[in-house]
Amino acid sequence: MAARLCAVIPDPTAFDAAPALTEREVAIIEFEATWWMQDEDKAAAIRARFACSVEEYYQQLNLLLDHPGALSVDPLVVRRLRRQRERRRRARLDGPSRTGEQGGLHA
Repeated sequence: MAARLCAVIPDPTAFDAAPALTEREVAIIEFEATWWMQDEDKAAAIRARFACSVEEYYQQLNLLLDHPGALSVDPLVVRRLRRQRERRRRARLDGPSRTGEQGGLHA
């Protein structure tokens, strides 16, 4: 008997499919896109809408920005928030800004 080889054809959507976001995760991204249009203070709006502390909200948001499905909700907002996060990270690593100090050969 000859052995039969089965060709496995992968599902083309299997590689592109990101895990689905929860309703809360989608709401967080949508909130980041629209909070500035509200009359309410952002921290108060976070506590009222998401029933968590501001610190917990930002921890969730930070994790959410790395979620593969986040870009599918609002790519502009997610990319903007990622850039802001990276700027803050670099600022922490570089230390305080020295824009007010004279340095180099101009002394």
